[in-house]
Amino acid sequence: MAHVVTESCNDCKYTDCCVVCPVECFYQDEKMLYIDPNDCIDCEACVPECPVEAIYGESNLPSQFASYVELNKERSESLKGSGGQITEKADPLEGPGCKKK
Repeated sequence: MAHVVTESCNDCKYTDCCVVCPVECFYQDEKMLYIDPNDCIDCEACVPECPVEAIYGESNLPSQFASYVELNKERSESLKGSGGQITEKADPLEGPGCKKK
């Protein structure tokens, strides 16, 4: 099992979660973050760090976010080759679609 970044991260891109990840499995594009399911060790360290509650364990993933399992897998694989890994805190995107809880 792995953790999944979902829709709530879109247009927000808070990176607090990346800093606590012991296996550095987060990747980013211009809009959001993704978790590489092959590297995630399911430690849950990232979950409480997300201010928009965008990260779920696969076993607890609400059904409306089911497509994000494959999206995280595809995007993290694609971003691995282009230097999209993120391990340090960065300024959040906080775009117009961001809804901080």
